Amino acid sequence: MGARRLLAVLTTALLAGCAPAAAGTGAPAATRRAPEGTYAVGVRTFTLDPGSARPLPVTVWYPAEGGEVARGRFPVVVYSHGLDSLPELHAGLTTRWAAAGFVVAAPAFPHTRRGAARFTRADVRHQPADGWRVIRHLVRLDGRRGDPLAGHLDVARFAAAGHSAGGFTTAGMFTSGHAARLRAGVIIAGGGIAGSFAGPPAPLLFVHGTADPVVPLAVGRAAFRRTTGPAAFLSVLGQGHGEYLVPGRPGFAQVLATTTDFLRWSLYGDADALRRLPADARAPALTRYESRLDQ
Repeated sequence: MGARRLLAVLTTALLAGCAPAAAGTGAPAATRRAPEGTYAVGVRTFTLDPGSARPLPVTVWYPAEGGEVARGRFPVVVYSHGLDSLPELHAGLTTRWAAAGFVVAAPAFPHTRRGAARFTRADVRHQPADGWRVIRHLVRLDGRRGDPLAGHLDVARFAAAGHSAGGFTTAGMFTSGHAARLRAGVIIAGGGIAGSFAGPPAPLLFVHGTADPVVPLAVGRAAFRRTTGPAAFLSVLGQGHGEYLVPGRPGFAQVLATTTDFLRWSLYGDADALRRLPADARAPALTRYESRLDQ
């Protein structure tokens, strides 16, 4: 599918809204051993550039011990919501990533979040730059004396992830010349936009419901085919636009296990996590998994 046609499909598909349903080999070098257990999860919020024309509220979930940030440095995942959504509506997934040993930073985009004073889906094209603003802020914050997260962020290892319009936002962060600190991406019910999938190769995981009425499966498949580096595709059979992101719903366990081990491999260099991925994704009559992660 050409870039112009793909952008037209994106514009049409996003009309229905993007909030989830209610309630070499490309292998990275290890920084340190991935956590074996799980952490308690802490949360904080702040607003990036509050006095600017584009203030950006950010919710951060982080591994915690004894009411404080857990000891050690943790890779960071920047998570982007879809149209008419909010970071907290994705907490079923993001808090579980934090419990597994990742800091997750989720911006609430100024013109596509639920309750935006001036809502416009056209603003999605500006959101990749917002994601990079979050990354640059967290890099600075890691060195800020007195901040609770200072010294706990592995600022050489970021991933981007997102659902629906947030998936397109994520793809748009992987453009020519992007910083090598962006190591991996998870695109859920999304696809590519003009300029996506260029720059330093980074592993990408696509997750898509085969009966998605908002962003058709063909859009995600077209983006998968356009990738030039390591990539994998998890199809959730017969599922729609995001109900598999809700704990307890069909497909959630497989999506959680697959995304978590993909992040463990791509950000921690956990080779065992890479080997687990086919089993993580397997659910008879519910999922289909294909991988080019070893290319």
